[in-house]
Amino acid sequence: MSWKTGFRSLYYIGAPEPDDPVLVPGQTAILVIDVQNTYLERPDRASLSPQEQHRYDLWTPFHERMHGTVIPNTARLLALARQNGIECLFARIACHTKDGRDRSLSQKMPGWNNLLLPKNDAPSQLVAELQPAGDEIVVTKTTDSALTGTNLRLILHNLGVRNVICCGIFTDQCVSSTVRSLADESYAVIVLEDCCAAATEELHRKELEIINMIYCHVMSSGELCKIMALAK
Repeated sequence: MSWKTGFRSLYYIGAPEPDDPVLVPGQTAILVIDVQNTYLERPDRASLSPQEQHRYDLWTPFHERMHGTVIPNTARLLALARQNGIECLFARIACHTKDGRDRSLSQKMPGWNNLLLPKNDAPSQLVAELQPAGDEIVVTKTTDSALTGTNLRLILHNLGVRNVICCGIFTDQCVSSTVRSLADESYAVIVLEDCCAAATEELHRKELEIINMIYCHVMSSGELCKIMALAK
C-alpha cells in the first residue's frame, strides 16, 4: 500500500488519491521534533521493583523502534537533506528557568507529561545521533507545538520555506500538535511514518490516521526520497 492510500481514517475512505507534492529543496525544510536524551535514557532493569519492571517492559517496543528505525532513518534523511540544499531544523522541549515556572500548563500536569527540563541540562539536549550541523537552527519550546511555543513561524517565513517535513516524537503529542499548527498557517506538511514514534505502535498508527489527508500527508522516508529524487 502506498502513501496515497495508506493511513486513511473513515473520513477519507474512497477519497481521490492525492497528487505527488512538489517539493522544491529551497522551499522545503526537515523538522526533527523532541528527540532528546530524556526520552531515550533507561535505568538498569534489575535495579527496579516488579511494578517498575512492568512499566519498563511496556516501554521496550518504543525504545526498540527509536534505536532500530526512527533514529537511523532520520539520520539518513538529514544527511541527504544537507547534500541537497534542504534546511534542517530541530525543536526540543526545555524550560528557561531551573524550576520550570515558564512551562506551559500541559507540561506542569501531574503524571508522565510533567516535564522539568532546564535548557542547559543534559536530559533536555538532542540525542547524539541527531545533532544539528553547522549553523542549523534549534528552537526551544515550552509547549507541545513547535510553532506555538517558539518563533519558528517567523524563522520558516524568513527562510522562504513552504513545505515542512516532520519527524520525531511523540506522534500523538508534540508531532501532532506541531503538524496542526503548521497546517493552520497554510504550510504544506508531510509526516514521515518511519521517522516518528509514539509510546505504542497502536497510538502511533491511530494518530497518523487522524492527521493524514487533512493536516498533512503521511508517507515513509523512502517514498519521500523517491518523490524528491534523493538517493537513499
